[in-house]
Amino acid sequence: MFVDRLLATLVHLRHGATHDVLACWFGVDRSTITRAVGKVRPLLAERGCTISPDMRLRSLAEVVDHLGASGKTGIIDGTEIRVRRPAQGRKDRDKFISGKNKQNAVKSMVVTDEDGRVLFCSPTKPGSCADITHARQLGLVKLLADGPAVEILADAGYQGLGAARGAGE
Repeated sequence: MFVDRLLATLVHLRHGATHDVLACWFGVDRSTITRAVGKVRPLLAERGCTISPDMRLRSLAEVVDHLGASGKTGIIDGTEIRVRRPAQGRKDRDKFISGKNKQNAVKSMVVTDEDGRVLFCSPTKPGSCADITHARQLGLVKLLADGPAVEILADAGYQGLGAARGAGE
């Protein structure tokens, strides 16, 4: 049905949902979603609904520069993905246990703009890594201190990040 294809394409473009995730949601094969997006996206483009061609941000530094130049507010949060328990005998096996959910997980930091567009998704870290530690390891503190003035909304997992750069929360 065309409405389902359109909806799947819009969710993919708006939220960055993968074809695998959309296939699960719609109860179809991944290749069906890939074909639907491939057919509907050009139809949207013909009618002026396109993604800005200059919106290709490959690093956290580019995201901070983009937010500063556009004046948009960023939203940052960490997300955990459950994984199988690492093999017995692996020396860092315990690092994958999330303190928050008490399960084996990997964590990723995601930055979106105020419109909900995903601007950056970090490489994964073991689930035991705190959100603020992950942000510091990615160099976010330095980028915010040395880069343009930006407003980034964050939850309590990032409390203290602003103080680390000399600014208030």
